[in-house]
Amino acid sequence: MAVKLRLKRFGRRHRAYYRLNAIDGRSPRDGRVIEQLGTYDPIEKDPAKAVQVDRERVEYWLGVGAVPSQTVAKLLNKQGIAAKSK
Repeated sequence: MAVKLRLKRFGRRHRAYYRLNAIDGRSPRDGRVIEQLGTYDPIEKDPAKAVQVDRERVEYWLGVGAVPSQTVAKLLNKQGIAAKSK
């Protein structure tokens, strides 16, 4: 099973809200989740509140070979977590 770190969309139209998840790479964007790792609110004005990540669990998943999407890799780099996207 190839695990990926990617965003799952929530919220209403024009007010998106995302959850950062560890998810099986074969499942759809909003499919079944292995573990929720954080949240991302792109509309939040305060950058410190926009991204909230469980750093320990994200580093665990990266350590066992999970591959982040490009967007997740950018968010993690801003948080100081070294992540290489595919």
